[in-house]
Amino acid sequence: MSPRFTAICLATVTAVAMLVVASPAQAGYYILRWDNTGICQVWSEALTFRPIQWPSRYQVISRSVPTFNDAVTLQVKLRRQGRCTL
Repeated sequence: MSPRFTAICLATVTAVAMLVVASPAQAGYYILRWDNTGICQVWSEALTFRPIQWPSRYQVISRSVPTFNDAVTLQVKLRRQGRCTL
């Protein structure tokens, strides 16, 4: 994996995380896992668009949880179980 691709992925994850934090509190959150990197990402149901599945595809690997903190806790748990790389 090239350093440039990694930097783009990290920038995208950071931007999405900032959007999620700014989302309304009533929205649910779930975890996406990207196929090519194994990175798990918190995604908000309040966002009206879906992530672009290029250059990788994603899979939803959790049920909806009510708060961002619950989603981050779940993401850390999945990482400890080895289901996510980041």
